[in-house]
Amino acid sequence: MQRYYRGHLAGDEAVKTAAIRWLRAEYPTKTEARQDLGVRTIIDDNSLYDYLKLFARFVKIAGYAGLLVCLDELVVLSHRLNNRVARNNNYEAILRIVNDCMQGDVRNLGFIFAATDECLTDKRRGLFSYEALASRLAGNRFAQGGLVDLSGPVLTLPNLTPEDFYVLLHNIRRVHSGGDETKQVLSEEGIEAYLQSCAQRLGASYYQTPRELIKDFIDLLNTLRQNPSADWRALIGNIKTANVPTIDPSETAASPDDDLATFKI
Repeated sequence: MQRYYRGHLAGDEAVKTAAIRWLRAEYPTKTEARQDLGVRTIIDDNSLYDYLKLFARFVKIAGYAGLLVCLDELVVLSHRLNNRVARNNNYEAILRIVNDCMQGDVRNLGFIFAATDECLTDKRRGLFSYEALASRLAGNRFAQGGLVDLSGPVLTLPNLTPEDFYVLLHNIRRVHSGGDETKQVLSEEGIEAYLQSCAQRLGASYYQTPRELIKDFIDLLNTLRQNPSADWRALIGNIKTANVPTIDPSETAASPDDDLATFKI
């Protein structure tokens, strides 16, 4: 931070760029960082979490409430990272974060991890394969039969319903038009026709895995905006999507490090 501030006062873009590079943990060696900034440390895998806590304090000093770190696609660790030792090392890092947050040892810093059900509960490769995480992230045994507990560390999100998807498309259209109803390029009838097309082509899966369909909807809005003479009925009728790509953990390659991965009878 000091190096960046000094570079800012001196108008030295090279120092400012180097400081930002250091904050992004992009320096591979301490020698290179020392040559550019005169520092003797770098942010690496072992110190990243500690520096995030330090950075959160700077964010607080700058006038914000704190720093929120969002980590998406946690399934990459559980079902794409085949080496068991590497997975456990990552789970150990997550355990440290969970412990600190649950015990109140961090300030002005929060974490959101996004994971699939398999990534969490798979006892062979998921987070629950790490015993310490399994005990800390286990759900409330009393929150069953429609009862919920939103105070725990894990929030289970239900699949989108058709009604949710309907509201979502309206919100996307509103954002796309900048909140100006006069600039909306697709009518209410068009949204309903798009939903009907999704239901006919994909069945119930269209609202369970909506990523590709949301992308198609935005592409439809972009096309209509840039081609005012285009007919939305013809565009929707020409969509040929027959399936939605999903991540299937069972299709990931097995590793010799995994228990029984190569066991045969």
